[in-house]
Amino acid sequence: MDFDNLHQILRSLYGEMMPLCEDMAGVARGIAGLGALFYVAYRVWQSLARAEPIDVLPMLRPFAIGLCIMFFPTVVLGTINSILSPVVQGTSKILESETMDMGEYRKQKDRLEYEAMVRNPETAYLVSNEEFDKQLEELGWSPGDMITMTGMHLERTMYDMKKSVRGFFREVLELMFQAAALVIDTIRTFFLVVLAILGPIAFALSVWDGFQSTLTQWICRYIQVYIWLPVSDMFST
Repeated sequence: MDFDNLHQILRSLYGEMMPLCEDMAGVARGIAGLGALFYVAYRVWQSLARAEPIDVLPMLRPFAIGLCIMFFPTVVLGTINSILSPVVQGTSKILESETMDMGEYRKQKDRLEYEAMVRNPETAYLVSNEEFDKQLEELGWSPGDMITMTGMHLERTMYDMKKSVRGFFREVLELMFQAAALVIDTIRTFFLVVLAILGPIAFALSVWDGFQSTLTQWICRYIQVYIWLPVSDMFST
């Protein structure tokens, strides 16, 4: 199973779902426009009631949020993703290098184990077919030799079985290792898609008084979910 292709499919899925943000932006513009109307009217009324000069600068906030909603996929998501994407790529390269090192260590361990057993005359026949055939040729057909031959076959079979069981558990653990990262990436992708689709609504609600925190909460939640995969890669490393 090629897990890199599965991760690539998840990234493609995220990109294919982004047009839904534009559909949601139309609803968000209506909510934000109505909120901006009340926002500006309330502050103008307060200034007039107190006979104070109207401060125009705070009233630009709804219009700035409206621009973010209009260009949400490029301005908001594009900016956040471009900032956080190097973090994902950096941790992925670290994990890849460490995984390749572990693969080399495993091959080196198997090679050293094979060479050590070949050098030992008592265990060489377990790993070398030539040595096994050579020792069989040295035996005769007496009852004692037949018992020795049977014992050699049993020991070689037990060694092959032990090696197969060890390889099986190694592959199972490696599969679990890769699957854990894939599960985290899958959950992360679906959370990001939901947050991206509902992002314009969160921005629109932040225009209304009492809901200003929805903007910062959405940004914090998006960043937290986005770095799930880099954190997973660091733990895996």
